Amino acid sequence: MKQIVGATLTDTSAPETNFEATRPSDWFATRYRENNLRGGHIIQLGPGNELAARAALAAWPGAMQIGGGITIDNAAAWLEAGASHVILTSWIFEDGKIRTDRLEALRSEVGKDRIVLDLSCRKRAGDYVIATNRWQTLTDEVVTHALLNRLAGYSSEFLIHAVDVEGLAAGIDPDLVALLGGWDGIPITYAGGIATLDDIALIEELGRGRVDFTVGSALDLFGGTGLRYEELAARESRRGSLPR
Repeated sequence: MKQIVGATLTDTSAPETNFEATRPSDWFATRYRENNLRGGHIIQLGPGNELAARAALAAWPGAMQIGGGITIDNAAAWLEAGASHVILTSWIFEDGKIRTDRLEALRSEVGKDRIVLDLSCRKRAGDYVIATNRWQTLTDEVVTHALLNRLAGYSSEFLIHAVDVEGLAAGIDPDLVALLGGWDGIPITYAGGIATLDDIALIEELGRGRVDFTVGSALDLFGGTGLRYEELAARESRRGSLPR
């Protein structure tokens, strides 16, 4: 398992990493299971990751999401392997446009409730442009409330990385969080730049309590120093015991 700096993973060069695990993937999944932290993301960034992905899913069946190379041809198989949801990105695009027919076919195949759409984006000229192909290819689609409304019928959740700050642990993209917090629809999980508890508090404020988060590089579990895993696990346990 690796923590990668956003948009440095390409076909021609090694990505910038700030952490490489010495423990196997199922060790991490077991930790999440012990703390009942559901909804974690297993992302296969390139070939050679299938065995590790399957080991993590087997360690906690039905509780973690799988992404990376997911298409209609393998989505059902990954759900059968123990994924709670499949995360779709590049496959739903063609020539920079979203293929609604593919979304309709996938929804018929596995059901809306098992689909997460990854709309990770980069800021260009004030717009948040969706990036695919390991965040190397900018599409013609922009994250707007209208787009979220259009896609909500095909997904149970949106996963949105702020690619420009992803992996840097140097602060979130507040404008993107505010944009997402202004939309009241299906759940949204934000990722990118989270470094401290202050960043998490800012997500809650700007996101109006509607935006969840996922954290990586800053977490001590992944070699970071800004956030402690046990503290976040306890925080989520307290939140889970309160009415939402």
